[in-house]
Amino acid sequence: MAADALSRVFAALADPTRRDMVARLTLADATVNELAAPYDISLQAVSKHVRVLADAGLVTRSRSAQRRPVHLEAEVFDLMTAWLERYRRAAEERYRRLDDVLASLPDDDPTPSAGGNRP
Repeated sequence: MAADALSRVFAALADPTRRDMVARLTLADATVNELAAPYDISLQAVSKHVRVLADAGLVTRSRSAQRRPVHLEAEVFDLMTAWLERYRRAAEERYRRLDDVLASLPDDDPTPSAGGNRP
């Protein structure tokens, strides 16, 4: 996935309403009217959110008789996961190296006792 396409995906998911719509679409396809039901926003605003998700490749629209359901494109999440996984593995490797360094330190406790420097 090109960097600019990945940027569009993350930008689309930056909005909490769009994230909620995506979460609802994981359960089933829905029309714009069905997506709009729980929000106190206009159908035009919901349509704009769907358009942003579509431009990012997260959803597609199809025609089923009179319905035009919005469908979640799960493959985009696979690409996002692969991108994130690369950085997760790098972070885990840094923590593993830190663990190795900490394990190599002597076990002596140079911390003074709570009572200070009493003889």
